[in-house]
Amino acid sequence: QVQLVESGGGSVQAGDSLRLSCAASGLAFSSTVMSWFRQPPGKEREFVAGISQSGMLTKYDDSVRGQFTISRDNARNIVYLQMNSLKPEDTAVYYCAADSTGGFGRTEARYEYWGQGTQVTVSS
Repeated sequence: QVQLVESGGGSVQAGDSLRLSCAASGLAFSSTVMSWFRQPPGKEREFVAGISQSGMLTKYDDSVRGQFTISRDNARNIVYLQMNSLKPEDTAVYYCAADSTGGFGRTEARYEYWGQGTQVTVSS
């Protein structure tokens, strides 16, 4: 079965960096769009960044553009989210998600598979 396992979250100070990883198994990873979403405390889950099957195309929410970088390693079936200059408002549970249908969207409904999430807490 498909598994997405996130790692790399933690508690950091404002201005610090973290790199999240999502290891995928049970799917044709190099044919799958991968994205990161996050759910801040008391809020809805929101799109953060997405990357196309080859890694050539990326999308970002305006709130993280220039601050976060999404990348993937198709040889290792891993997608990354490099987060720099973290702010308290980046505090959230971060989820990776997979869309194997060929789309490249920002809406949750497009994504068939989800990880369990990893907590990122940024203190000021």
